[in-house]
Amino acid sequence: MSKKTLTMTIIAALALWSCTTQQNARSAGSASGQPARMTLGDSHLSDFYKVSGNVTAKPGTLLRKEALNGQQSNPGAAKNIRLLYSSTDGLDGKSRVAVSGVLFLPAGTAPEGGWPLMAWTHGTVGIADICAPSWNGRQQQDRDHLEFWLKNGYAVVASDYQGLGTAGTHPYLATRPEAYSNLDIVRAVQSAGYPVSKKIVLFGQSQGAGAAVATAAYASSYAPDVQIAGVVATGVPYFSPKALVALQESRPRDRVDPFLGYNFLALSLVQRTNPDFELSDYISSEVLPIAQAVQNTCHKHIKARVVAEKLTYNRVFKKPVTDYLTAAFSKMQFPTLKLPAPAFIGTGGKDRDTPLRMQAAFVRDACKAGSSITAALYPELDHRAVVPGSTQDSLPFVKSVFAGKEMAGNCGDLPY
Repeated sequence: MSKKTLTMTIIAALALWSCTTQQNARSAGSASGQPARMTLGDSHLSDFYKVSGNVTAKPGTLLRKEALNGQQSNPGAAKNIRLLYSSTDGLDGKSRVAVSGVLFLPAGTAPEGGWPLMAWTHGTVGIADICAPSWNGRQQQDRDHLEFWLKNGYAVVASDYQGLGTAGTHPYLATRPEAYSNLDIVRAVQSAGYPVSKKIVLFGQSQGAGAAVATAAYASSYAPDVQIAGVVATGVPYFSPKALVALQESRPRDRVDPFLGYNFLALSLVQRTNPDFELSDYISSEVLPIAQAVQNTCHKHIKARVVAEKLTYNRVFKKPVTDYLTAAFSKMQFPTLKLPAPAFIGTGGKDRDTPLRMQAAFVRDACKAGSSITAALYPELDHRAVVPGSTQDSLPFVKSVFAGKEMAGNCGDLPY
């Protein structure tokens, strides 16, 4: 494969999901010691999200809480609580950081042992603080989806992920930061006296599906005290060589491509982690303002600008960014495919964001690694529709894993 084709392939694979205000902080390294030249996406939301000095509390400690307002609250929740907690910087693996998130508790009296706890891992919103779900609220489909689980008697905890809402750049699609943020919000909630279960089920869509898988994959090494009963993931991204080729084949070079907006978010990870990278060296001058707009604009608006300006791959890139994206790509992989808990994987047959071939490759490789996978294919559903469309199967799966039932999975008879 040529360098140009490989670059296009990697970019296409990264173009799957993802908002930002820029602090315009120049150079030098971050507080965590990363060799980042600038911090992207930071802005002042409220004093709640700010911490004076270094975070010293051990990871998974609740730092503060407050009630959410109406826009930020979720239908079906009797209590809507914003949280700030301590975690570990997933980029350097050692510094402590503050991360924000929410807790939604159902109406009624918690059963013995607490409400069964679901950890929602959200999809792409962007990298700007203003796009953090705990601050900006959630798209209607996510609100409806969380309401479904709340009304079925499940509590929901949801991290914003490192750098969204709080100080520092959100390392978009990097799996370890997502996993640490998710594991530590569970620890914080479980240790703060809330009526929730010790067992949890992780569930997420798109970027969040990858985050759910990554959280399970990192749990044994980072947070063995967190008891993961199961994983529910729809639209799982999987960056294998075969998946990259499949995506490359499906992305046009000379036609308007709404997925190009995701590329700008992926390149923000390169900017965050590599001080030698200059965005203007690779993005055409006419497109550069749009690429830089991820610093203060949420993803849905960037996507709209890509369409309105009729951007194509050929108009966006001046030259390949293969080497830089390859380094960023390495941070987006899973540490293991042998998951410590059974997983339900729902796939829409008409999914263009994370195509069937990509998700099928993940399922096959996870099965080969020894994971218990229950895979379900919905031929007529796309990337978004598979979320509500799969609950007929994911709900009984979740009930079973919380009940401690052994899940054999269907690795021997996959639907694709």
